[in-house]
Amino acid sequence: MAQETTLILFKPDAIKQDLVGTVLARYQAEGFKIRGIKMMALSDEILAEHYAHIAEMPFFPSVRGFMQETPVVALALSGDNVITRVRDLLGPTDSKEAAAGTIRGDFGEKAADSKMRNICHASDSTEAAEAELRRFFNEGEIVSY
Repeated sequence: MAQETTLILFKPDAIKQDLVGTVLARYQAEGFKIRGIKMMALSDEILAEHYAHIAEMPFFPSVRGFMQETPVVALALSGDNVITRVRDLLGPTDSKEAAAGTIRGDFGEKAADSKMRNICHASDSTEAAEAELRRFFNEGEIVSY
């Protein structure tokens, strides 16, 4: 198995529902290790960079508004095949399609915003994880132990 580090962002819906500890416990129960964690407010600039693939879309202002409703928690998580395994634990992006027992199935929004209000963002590839970890963590904030 490949040892990897991924980025997870606990979105405002997770913050408002006090789900960070509950969801983090699920990740840790899988044997994943926390290598960095911090709460931060997301600027327009970081959101435009993170969501560059949709930044010109007409719905982007609502995504930006949602992601700025509260601070988010950025998490650097490591483990064997963590990128794929975390995404499996989360379930599909659309919470309405996520099965019970997955994080999004258990806690995600089931109404109109189910693709956006889905508890966590998680990197979808090694390349994305590397770029996203650099975007959300400064040098020295991700540690090995």
